[in-house]
Amino acid sequence: MLSDIEIANAAELRPILRVAQEELGIEAEHLVPYGHDKAKVDLGYVHSLDDRPLGKLILMTALSPTPAGEGKTTTTVGLTDALHGLGLKAMACLREPSMGPVFGMKGGAAGGGYAQVVPMTDINLHFTGDFTAIAAANNLLAALIDNHVHHGNALDIDVRSVDWKRVVDLNDRALRDVTVALGGLSNGYPRQDGFDIVVASELMAIFCLTESWADLKRRIGDIVVGYTRSKKPVSSWNIRP
Repeated sequence: MLSDIEIANAAELRPILRVAQEELGIEAEHLVPYGHDKAKVDLGYVHSLDDRPLGKLILMTALSPTPAGEGKTTTTVGLTDALHGLGLKAMACLREPSMGPVFGMKGGAAGGGYAQVVPMTDINLHFTGDFTAIAAANNLLAALIDNHVHHGNALDIDVRSVDWKRVVDLNDRALRDVTVALGGLSNGYPRQDGFDIVVASELMAIFCLTESWADLKRRIGDIVVGYTRSKKPVSSWNIRP
């Protein structure tokens, strides 16, 4: 029996621009290509469909986790293929996988067997680079908080109340709860901190819900990162280098 990665690597891929045009009617001018096999759809194109009737939405979920995953993605991909085989225009919307559970240990949010999204390796390793950008933005805010406290703490942030964690795209147990800023005054005030997985971060949730650049900026500015010593919330908008 072939493994998932062997099946994925043996697939003959069609150029994504042709797939989008021939299967979904999306012209190349509305796509942002990432190589030959991957592309993003420009947000402006989505808004151009506002006057069309809504399609049907099927949600796939599960609640009994297993070491190999529950099969949500595999079922979703198989169902989408089946609908396409019936002559319907169908599209699957999947969450990009975290690097933590992949590398052959379980399904990497790309499906399994002959119900996979390809190129599987690219999808499991940074895909279009969004996760890397989200991790960098998340950790930039964490650094700004510590830097603000180090340079006088004008907002009077109670360092014990800071709940904005750093992120890494791996399930690294040793980093879940750590103490940061050791090494003397030049490294700030020692405090308890920790790392979340990128896909489980608040910034990831905001990214998924955002409808525009303005909406993204507003949502990020509203993030509560901690509290002052008088118990007043401190938002990310208040943090300055």
